[in-house]
Amino acid sequence: MTGGQRIECVEQIGSTNGELVRRLASGEAVAEGAWLVADRQTDGRGRLGRVWSDGAGNFMGSTAVRLRSGDPLPQTLALVAGVALYEAISRFIGGAQGLLLKWPNDVLLDGGKLAGILLERAGDVVVIGVGANLSIAPDVPDRRTASLASRKARVDRDDFAEELAKRMATELATWRKAGLAEVISRWTIRGPHIGASIRVVGVTDTVSVGSFAGLDSEGALLMRMDDGTMRAVHAGEVLLLREEGA
Repeated sequence: MTGGQRIECVEQIGSTNGELVRRLASGEAVAEGAWLVADRQTDGRGRLGRVWSDGAGNFMGSTAVRLRSGDPLPQTLALVAGVALYEAISRFIGGAQGLLLKWPNDVLLDGGKLAGILLERAGDVVVIGVGANLSIAPDVPDRRTASLASRKARVDRDDFAEELAKRMATELATWRKAGLAEVISRWTIRGPHIGASIRVVGVTDTVSVGSFAGLDSEGALLMRMDDGTMRAVHAGEVLLLREEGA
């Protein structure tokens, strides 16, 4: 445990998400608001089955949300976590300049991927995994990456864990009390500008190009096509075309 937050730190683990899912499956009581944080992961995972590259000094951690009657859609916890991450990161770099949320689960810094979120369902619990490049930006073949160290920010992993835990608790309370519309509003003002050029690769590898038109009332991405029609995207990989230098 660290500070006033319920944060369990381990030196090495396969995956913090995988460990919380295992504990839940075994009947262990995993408290909402508690975090499991690892120095290193040997089997870290990202969305769409990707391997999440860890790095000494980076943040790798997971928490659990126990779904209640009346909660908004579980998948919108990615938006909740995104806003919490954005706010935690901005504290350590002295503001939000260069920070951007990218639907559904990334945080960009100066156009490079800084952090990602992975949701996994385990019965009535959603496990939320977060990876953030505090000190090392891994080499990824198909995209730019970034770290807080690139901004000359020296961030202690445990300090970051405590700040993220606090921010997540705040944003989760907003999700439950104020509702999804407020979360979407908070996400949108931290996301791309309306009209930004985007490419969407669907789960069947179909590719569509259009412009970002915000989020709908259930948190899906809205994409304006070249013919003016609007499309709701519920799953897939979204690229801001400027990420590719296009």
